This record gives sequence, C-alpha cells and structure tokens, in this order.
Amino acid sequence: MSDRYPGGLIRKTPPTITPPVNGEGGSASGIWTTDQVAYYEKEGLWPKPVLPRELYTWGEGGQGQTGQNSISNLSSPVQVGALTTWSQISAVDSNHAAAIKTDGTLWTWGNNGSGQLGHNDRLSLSSPVQVGALTTWTQVSSGRFHTAAIKTDGTLWVWGDNGEGRLGTNSPITTDRSSPVQVGALTTWAHVDAGVNHTAAIKTDGSLWIWGFNGDGRLGVNDTTARSSPVQVGALTTWYQASAGHQHTAAIKTDGTLWTWGINDKGQTGQNNTVYYSSPVQVGALTTWSQISSGDGQNAAIKTDGTLWTWGEGGAGQLGHNNTIYRSSPVQVGALATWSQTTTGGNHTVAVKTDGTLWTWGNNGLGQVGDNTTTYRSSPVQIGALTTWSHAEAGVGFTAAITKG
Repeated sequence: MSDRYPGGLIRKTPPTITPPVNGEGGSASGIWTTDQVAYYEKEGLWPKPVLPRELYTWGEGGQGQTGQNSISNLSSPVQVGALTTWSQISAVDSNHAAAIKTDGTLWTWGNNGSGQLGHNDRLSLSSPVQVGALTTWTQVSSGRFHTAAIKTDGTLWVWGDNGEGRLGTNSPITTDRSSPVQVGALTTWAHVDAGVNHTAAIKTDGSLWIWGFNGDGRLGVNDTTARSSPVQVGALTTWYQASAGHQHTAAIKTDGTLWTWGINDKGQTGQNNTVYYSSPVQVGALTTWSQISSGDGQNAAIKTDGTLWTWGEGGAGQLGHNNTIYRSSPVQVGALATWSQTTTGGNHTVAVKTDGTLWTWGNNGLGQVGDNTTTYRSSPVQIGALTTWSHAEAGVGFTAAITKG
C-alpha cells in the first residue's frame, strides 16, 4: 500500500527531512525523487549548507576584549582566529564579549573582574575560551559586568556581578557568580538583554520581565525599588524585543510600536523632553519599528522600511547626524532606507546595510570605529569594502562583527 506525497507515489513511511533554521542547515535521509526535492526547495524546507562565519574585532584591547591574544588596541578589523563557525556575538556597551558557535557552544573573553566570563574565576582573557562543555546555547547577551544566556530548552542562565540583584537569582546582592547559574526553573525564556546593572527578558508568551537596579525607574514597574528576581512589566503579552541600556530601557511590541522608560536627562526616552519615566511610554504613534538598541546614553532603531533613527546623547557624534547635538526624539540618519541591523554601545554606533556593508561612527579614541584612524566620526563611515557583514556589536571601546558567506 502506498500514499501520495509531493512528487508522486512513495512508500507508506516517507523519507525523513529536518528543515533548515534561518535558511541554513537541516538534514534529509532516505531516497528522494527529483520532484520531491524540487517541492521542498520551493517551500524552503530542503536542507541548505551552513555558510562560513568569520569573527572580527577592533578597538580597545587593554582587557583582552578584542580576543586577539594580546592587549593592543586595533584601529581596523582583525579576524579572531581562523574559525568560520561563529553564529552570534554580543558585546553591547560592555568590556567583554560572548559568542555562540554554530555547534551551540558558548565562548567568552575580555574583562572578568566580576566573573562575567563564566569560567569559575576572575581572570581576564585575551582570546575566546569555551564556557563549560555544553552545546545547547541559543542566545547570549553580555552586559557591562554580567552575562545572560538562554539554552535550547528555554532555560535562562546568568553570571557575573550581582550588584542590585542584576542576576535575578533572588540571592544577596553581594553574591556574585563566576559560572552560570539558572534563573528560576522556567523553560519559557525566548530573549534576554543584559544592561549595565539591570536585565530585561521576554518569555515565549510575549510577556516582558525585568530585574536589577531601579533608581531612576529603568525597570518600568512604576517605582524606583531594585528587584533581585524577575518582575513582569505590566500584564501585556505582546512584547517582541527589549534592550537594556545604561540607565534606561527600550522595547518594541508585536504591533510595531516603540516604548521607553528610565532616566531621560539626555533625551534617552525619545519623548521630546527630559522627564524621567518609571513605566513604559510610547515613542510617538508609529507602528513601523522593527529593531531597537539602547546604549550608554543613546538609542538606535530601524523601521520596517529600512530607515535608521537615533536619539539621546550625541556628544561624541554617536548619533550620526554630522554634529554633536543631543536629540530628545528620534532623528533619521541620512536619507537611506537600506539598513538591516544596528547596535549602539559606549559612545559609538555600528550598523549593517542590506548590501552587507558595515558602517560605524562616534567616539574613536581607541580605534573602535575601525577606519584605521582615531578620529571621531559624527556621520557613518564605511569600514573596508566587504559586502558580507551580517551582524555588528558596539562595546564600550571596541567593536565585534561577524561576516556570513
């Protein structure tokens, strides 16, 4: 007896296929007809090769944060080792970096004064070292003094400085962790973002949770009391992305609206004023925001039309408007609508265009812009001529980026 599957009559038990993830990987076993393969390719379900991914860093290296096995500063991109298996990098507004490889292993390097590298010690490292032996890490975020990561089973893990409860483990604020410790027992965490001394995370149900220091309302729970374990921000389950900045937080909902809260002395919340907010307030009325990154005192966001917008502190030119003016509401960077990804760190910003080119601007005293100078840039400058950049991260004084293909 046989059943009809795409491509014609085949055995009762069809060949096995594991679809690619994000357009790469997957596997297929058994005997397949040409028509079957064509069908699954058309549907985007046929396995595809995993493209090579190289990791590059530049800028400050005094604490080993460039991962080059030295403490020298670099003013242009240099590849970290020879591996081409890096899938994710995190370094936003921090002095250390954390990265995940395509095999699910987690690697860290740089400053380790609070145990934020997760190696059960406080030794800073100038090249990547694996955290444990697990191959089940799926997302990582490096804060200024701590790190947070999610496993494939949906559990959330943190380590590093626990000042003001930023680890969320409900332990005394003097209890730092130098190796990963689980936050509660839940297996429903989908996204986490570690800031300077607070952390924000979204669950699979779309609810937003936050913890850590709250002196200026950055937790968004309508008070200024610190939290040492996750507390939900409101009751909504429509949060899509959250970014924990230095003293403020920004988040996007599934309807494309943008919300901010916390300190606002430099216009960080984008409300066209300098009023502090201890609960989420919407930025304008648009429903076209797709990506947000909150740094030291500034923000960078991309809309669904590919335009790039920045606001907040601009003293080092990090807003990219060809000046050093602060902005208390979003202002478009140039007129192009070709931006695909951005992050803002200490006092500089990086962004990738849809054509795979990489652009940076802002503070460049340590070479973090990457244009082979130490000249500050107040508008975007292209880094090299490569068109294979896929993701870039702006640390406190350094930059890390991954190429794809």
